[in-house]
Amino acid sequence: MATKAKIGVLGASGYTGGELVRVLLRHPRAEIALLTAERSAGKAMRDVFPQFSPFTLPQLVAIDGIDWKGAALDVAFCALPHATTQKVIKDLMTRSPSTKVVDLSADFRLADTAAYAKWYGHEHHAPELQKEAVYGLTEIHRREIKNARLVANPGCYTTCAQLPLVPLIKNKAIELDEIIVDAKSGMTGAGRAAKEAMLFSEVSEGFHAYGVGHHRHMAELDQEFSLAAGREVIITFTPHLVPMNRGILSTIYVRGRRGRTAEDLHAILLKSYMKEPFVHVLPFGETPQTRHVRGSNMTFIGVVKDRVSGRAIVVSALDNLVKGASGQAIQNMNLVMGWPETMGLEQVALFP
Repeated sequence: MATKAKIGVLGASGYTGGELVRVLLRHPRAEIALLTAERSAGKAMRDVFPQFSPFTLPQLVAIDGIDWKGAALDVAFCALPHATTQKVIKDLMTRSPSTKVVDLSADFRLADTAAYAKWYGHEHHAPELQKEAVYGLTEIHRREIKNARLVANPGCYTTCAQLPLVPLIKNKAIELDEIIVDAKSGMTGAGRAAKEAMLFSEVSEGFHAYGVGHHRHMAELDQEFSLAAGREVIITFTPHLVPMNRGILSTIYVRGRRGRTAEDLHAILLKSYMKEPFVHVLPFGETPQTRHVRGSNMTFIGVVKDRVSGRAIVVSALDNLVKGASGQAIQNMNLVMGWPETMGLEQVALFP
């Protein structure tokens, strides 16, 4: 039997932390050796997430005082709030240089630390680590991720928008200044902390836009689309909150470049993802639904011809907690550890 890697989940009491534990429990090469949670330190994981009652898991502990060298983790997943993450990872990687880190926060996604300060309101606390961080959109940056020590897992909205758009941008198939991303997310995207605006009576039977014109994921999208295009790209992006637990649906409006039709765009996506295990392009004219990817590490993409000549509507869907966060993080772990990329992630979507 192959030796198992020692895995730590920092921030295990949040939704993404809980999802990491759920998937890792069935990963054949992973041994969960450390779980942290500040407010729930001292509790068992079953006290925070009752679904884990049948499983033997480490007790939750606070991060302060952990001997990172003694912990001897092979991989640490960091599912902590932004800002706190940089200092924790800096300490961990200084004391345990051999530990691979996959960060699920936004702290290492922006290559430009000045841009990070602008969008997040404070200076970057680990600029030297930012230089070696690799942006972890697996299907696009697979080669760089394989050799990374620190992987910056992408945001859920950004993953859902980039997977359909990056191949079209790289193939110079769409007009770069006419991209509109209209995205909707389930409630778990807002985290597990108690917030008045997230109460059932505040969000049920309603549907609203937020972060209009200034959502932080705009910086991440601009960075990656500009990289793909080789010149500055600034898109229109508006997120919405939908009263459902899981899922993101992005409706993306584009115009074909130099006579490219919606059928041409579909053909490019089909070719780009033909061999990808976690991206599925639907037959032309079909669109995905969030319920068709729930609980899986899949992204479904559909392309439809618009009634306006030259324009196309691209729709993508994923589970924000899996492919939008924890599943993609485990996909990246598999890469940096040299394991099959699909290992532990083969679960089919839960429907209905």
